[in-house]
Amino acid sequence: MNRQPRCVFITGSTGYMGRSLIAELLRRGHQVRALARTGSEGKLPPGCQVVFGDALNGDSYAASIQPADTFVQLVGVAHPSPSKAAEFRTIDFASASGAIKAASGAGIQHFVYLSVAQPAPMMKAYIEVRSECEALLRRSGMNATVLRPWYVLGPGHRWPYVLLPMYWLMERLPSTREGARRLGLVTLAQMKGALVDAVENPSRGLRIVEVPEIRASAGLFA
Repeated sequence: MNRQPRCVFITGSTGYMGRSLIAELLRRGHQVRALARTGSEGKLPPGCQVVFGDALNGDSYAASIQPADTFVQLVGVAHPSPSKAAEFRTIDFASASGAIKAASGAGIQHFVYLSVAQPAPMMKAYIEVRSECEALLRRSGMNATVLRPWYVLGPGHRWPYVLLPMYWLMERLPSTREGARRLGLVTLAQMKGALVDAVENPSRGLRIVEVPEIRASAGLFA
């Protein structure tokens, strides 16, 4: 398949999802500019260009976004829970709002935002912040892809696996099927596939990618 090489600016680059995505984008022939704090650059895969800055302060890296044409925003509170409502404001909202402003000012052609599945009967504060960030993205006028996973099964995340039988049953009952599919668990491979697909197939306007579509994305690596 012929792919147009992209130059991708990534925040949250030293996390498990960021590192996995960077390695795959490089393998597929894209350039990557990875935002990192001084001293954390050793966590990054070889071959990417390191941009030093603070993900919570868009002004600290705005001048270094170019020549990227694509921006991927992955920053978020680790292991989100209802007790972290204040952190959702100081980390998730601060990083995303700053990123949207910086990317828009740099002339980014396509913005990829990792949001969360919604609506949901729990994690109200988390969903509220992510929804506000989605609204900022809409108002920016940038072409954007918003991915809405519920929970990503990353390295060391073993406890959610005990929920898989429950999800299997709920997806087969008419009364719970829609909610179980929309709020289903996704694997790291599926999430990585959806992110790569977003980078390589930029949207025109705003595109929302829900859990069922994310789950289908692992086929990119077959």
